[in-house]
Amino acid sequence: MPITDHELNVLTDQAVSLLIDLIKIPAFSKDESARATYLYDYLLSQKLFPKRVENNIILKGNHDPVKKKVLLNSHIDTVKPVGGWVYNPHEPVLRDGKLTGLGANDAGASVVSLLAAYQYLSKQSLTYELIYAASAEEEISGHHGIVEVINEIGRVDLAIVGEPTGMNMAIAEKGLMVLDGLAKGKSGHAAREEGINALYVAIEDIQKIKSFAFDKVSSLLGKTQASVTMIHAGTQHNVVPDECKYVIDVRANELYTLPEIHDLLQSQVSSTLTPRSFRLKPSHIDVHHPIVIKGKELGLSSYGSPTLSDQSLLSCTSIKIGPGQSSRSHTADEYILVEEIRNAIRIYVELLGGLNL
Repeated sequence: MPITDHELNVLTDQAVSLLIDLIKIPAFSKDESARATYLYDYLLSQKLFPKRVENNIILKGNHDPVKKKVLLNSHIDTVKPVGGWVYNPHEPVLRDGKLTGLGANDAGASVVSLLAAYQYLSKQSLTYELIYAASAEEEISGHHGIVEVINEIGRVDLAIVGEPTGMNMAIAEKGLMVLDGLAKGKSGHAAREEGINALYVAIEDIQKIKSFAFDKVSSLLGKTQASVTMIHAGTQHNVVPDECKYVIDVRANELYTLPEIHDLLQSQVSSTLTPRSFRLKPSHIDVHHPIVIKGKELGLSSYGSPTLSDQSLLSCTSIKIGPGQSSRSHTADEYILVEEIRNAIRIYVELLGGLNL
């Protein structure tokens, strides 16, 4: 039976009220404790049985080893406010159906909408085990966020990651890798043109990186990109530098693994390229997966997302979908519309209700 307008209105009112309360509590990455405590206590008041792991809050029903697991996840942390706010970022303003406040769009609306869907769906007869998690440290891809959640709940067969996508399905997401480049030379006196200038070595390598083209172009995410974004060399004006350090920002499509990209770039240059990590992987889901098919039946469009989320730290199949718009994230006077939250709850319920994996 589809969700009724009355049920949807009640869930929307509860979700908006909770979001207002959460916005009032600062929750910058690694400092989410107070917000996590409030959410934990709220769930207890709703006669739910949350579990807290670090600053992550998890809800799950009776474990059934036979059933597949579906995770509903979004994050409670926010970035720090940028300049230009007209309103106080932590004093939410609800006016004419528009809720303004830090993290309202990214990703508080997803947090409360997914929770509302969990509350509704957990009372239905499902063919899978439903789990909800409000995680920490997403904005910094920290080690004590979604990674702790997965360590706690174990295997996940499908994750719904709540981020502002306009409730369209991001079925692929670019990964991120940062490489530290080190070009070596030999020091000498600049006046006598002695030594080997590491800056010149680096410049040659940077030009090779700039002109290097990755062959595999994704229909969803386009090409893999490598951009040199920082450089440093030298100690004083009259000494030829013996080393030059630079940083490469790599945005990877789903057709490459991060180690493959590292090896390809390393083969092009004489500098040593050292990856900071291979953690933030690109992701994608098969277009024939039941969740994608169900979404298309509901009229949802699909696309490839250039922005990073907790999908990059998940090894399971996942899609990214949530209320709001990515363009509002990390901006002054960030906002969400009440109607967007209402619509998100309805779509989550329709997308997940009756889903067969």
